[in-house]
Amino acid sequence: MTYKRLRIIISGGGTGGHIFPAISIADKLREVNPDNEILFVGAEGKMEMEKVPVAGYRIEGLPVVGLQRQLNLRNLWNDVQVPFRVAASLRKAGRLLDEFRPDIAIGVGGYASAPLLWKATAKHIPALIQEQNGFAGLTNKLLAKRVGCICVAYEGMERFFPADKIVFSGNPIRADIHPYTPEEKAVGIRFYGLAPDRRYLLVVGGSLGSGTLNRAMCGWIEAGCPGGEDVEVLWQCGRYYKKEMDAFMAAHPRANIHHTDFIGRMDLAYALADVVVSRSGASSISELCAAHKAAIFVPSPNVAEDHQTHNAMALVRHDAAVMVRDAEAGEKLLGEATALLHDPQRIAAMERNIAPLARMDAAQTIVDEVYKLV
Repeated sequence: MTYKRLRIIISGGGTGGHIFPAISIADKLREVNPDNEILFVGAEGKMEMEKVPVAGYRIEGLPVVGLQRQLNLRNLWNDVQVPFRVAASLRKAGRLLDEFRPDIAIGVGGYASAPLLWKATAKHIPALIQEQNGFAGLTNKLLAKRVGCICVAYEGMERFFPADKIVFSGNPIRADIHPYTPEEKAVGIRFYGLAPDRRYLLVVGGSLGSGTLNRAMCGWIEAGCPGGEDVEVLWQCGRYYKKEMDAFMAAHPRANIHHTDFIGRMDLAYALADVVVSRSGASSISELCAAHKAAIFVPSPNVAEDHQTHNAMALVRHDAAVMVRDAEAGEKLLGEATALLHDPQRIAAMERNIAPLARMDAAQTIVDEVYKLV
């Protein structure tokens, strides 16, 4: 295929699960043609406004916000503003499209992709959306009939989208995520200052953090880390919980527990881990498949249509992962993790079973679909 120079808008965000796939797509678009011009469009105040420029791309923000389901005064004020902010976002999206004049618009889910893709398709600009999860998000379901191609990561998405538009691509992941060698594991152990010759547990709560995973860790530490006498833990507690977890660890110092609000070198964190505990967002699952890691998933109950449980079960059915319910995490999670850490045969079996589920060429597949549409 000839990859001619294109002008491309990529829209969406809100969480790392939307942002990092979007950046992976952009990186691949630049790889196939360094002259491609790429503009991101996100939601003002959201995570993408920080992460996208760090990755080397220009981003514009829309004032869009989403409806909040929990009833309180702050959320009520937010919901009153929604229609006005949507209208303002549609106007700004139209201006950005007129100024940038893209050859194609790509939506990756999240608040910002709805007004941008809606206006793009109204202007007859070719459009593609990428759905990361096994249960389609509302934004992508609304846009499905208007776009030319829908790239998905799970089978059976005909439930949500027109079958003739679906392309099974998998989820794009960061280029540095891959199966790791013992030498790379040793580099990761040294980089994060962990003790040598131990069993290594990575606990990842996401960039903002997971209250459930943090509470499970705190309970385990307070109990004296049962079963973890030979275990070193690298624990991402998240930005939202940093002060609280800093205070907890100051009161409960443990030489084998290494906590941080954010893990910058996730490749080295994966490299050192024997077992990973994580929420089951689509990007996390795709990265763990690519890294061939034994994983215990704790699906978040605070997501639309319980899609993280759908994501996790797709691996559990292949005996490629373990799932612990959110409500049971405090009681069961660290016991499951330490038992798995001490069962190398089961770890090896899970690594073998998760490996075939990896899609290392997802970004390339999506880029090829972009060029077909243009």
